[in-house]
Amino acid sequence: MNNSAKQFGALGPRDLIVWGVFALVLLVAPQIFTSGLAVTMLSQIGIAIVACLSFNMLLGQGGMLSFGHAVYSGLGSYVAIHALKAAGGGSFPVPVSLIPLVGGVAGLGFAVLFGFVTTKKSGTTFAMITLGIAELVFAMSLMIPEFFGGEGGVSANRVIGKSTTGITFGPQIQVYYLIALYTIVCTALMYAFTRTPLGRMLNAVRDNPERVEFIGYNTQRVRYISFIIAGFFAGIAGGMYALNFEIATAEVVGAGRSGAYLLFTFLGGATFFFGPIIGAILMVVAFVLLSEFTKAWLLYLGLVFLLMVMYAPGGIASLIMMNLRVYMFGKLKGLLGWYALLALTGIATFCGVSAMIEMVYHLQLNEAMGPVMRFMGVELNAKSLGSWMGALALSVVGFVLFELTRRRFAGHWGEVQGQIEAAIRAREAA
Repeated sequence: MNNSAKQFGALGPRDLIVWGVFALVLLVAPQIFTSGLAVTMLSQIGIAIVACLSFNMLLGQGGMLSFGHAVYSGLGSYVAIHALKAAGGGSFPVPVSLIPLVGGVAGLGFAVLFGFVTTKKSGTTFAMITLGIAELVFAMSLMIPEFFGGEGGVSANRVIGKSTTGITFGPQIQVYYLIALYTIVCTALMYAFTRTPLGRMLNAVRDNPERVEFIGYNTQRVRYISFIIAGFFAGIAGGMYALNFEIATAEVVGAGRSGAYLLFTFLGGATFFFGPIIGAILMVVAFVLLSEFTKAWLLYLGLVFLLMVMYAPGGIASLIMMNLRVYMFGKLKGLLGWYALLALTGIATFCGVSAMIEMVYHLQLNEAMGPVMRFMGVELNAKSLGSWMGALALSVVGFVLFELTRRRFAGHWGEVQGQIEAAIRAREAA
């Protein structure tokens, strides 16, 4: 097998194992987490994985910061829900299982239309154009009720006709397995895209567009084609959303949805293919579970994003890969104590800060219930100076200890990296 075949050809044994495990997890997950909420969350995670991976085709692989990716998933949802309604009425004979593909074709079509304008520019200009288009589409969603359904949105019933195989897509578990199938296929196709010449050329356009132009490639055309492909997969995610929730509202094309794709793709790690998968899981957990625990969940989300930008700009995936490299060279054991200290001081800081946040929210939103509240098993008085001073002291002491530990850890980490580099050079010399 020649070098190009190795680069763009078949997967190796390690890759096949990873993909096998991924498919197995999707298969057995609803057998482990059997509650209705869990199956619904798993379905949402599958949808989010496809949406975040499609967004990362632009951000991580192409360096195109889009503030309007929800336009393509959202419009895909609207077209898919209309197709589902038409199929139920008998005017559009398409199987329910193909509704996500209808959304994909819609996303592709709108990407062809809007991408022709947006990809003519790059960098900040591209980002601002995508933001402008996103705001226009959102405004239209409230101005054209004939298609968008106004504030109430458009709804449909996914149970159509009689079933001959026992699959009606009425039970959530049946919808989940359809979403899981689309998730594994779309993930595999998007991974295959990264190994194609077009995918590698998109990386080159991201890293050095001037050189790409110099050797004769049209950077705008590379961005445009990649934008269309990303729009197709975003539309599939939108079609799965429509099938799962049986409704599409203006929220699916809103700035909040586009911002969620950006934020969680970054948190997961935009520079690694599996980073957006981690981000998609975090997104569903945050929107479904974290929002139930505290009313300040958006504030916590912003703080986490700020900390990741400051201390781990490569996202969670970069942390995993850096520590995996350390583990492969047998150096991880010496760092475990430092990680324990960082965790302890970080938790102390978090508890102090979150106690003050929760007291503020309690005073603003739950004042009628009295000043006393419980937080992490501790009774706090939101109007007591002692509670505030205790939370502030814990925050300050925890942060100071965390910062001292982090600085010493950084020095130790640098020594470990130097040892690894020396080991690599020794191997190469041998």
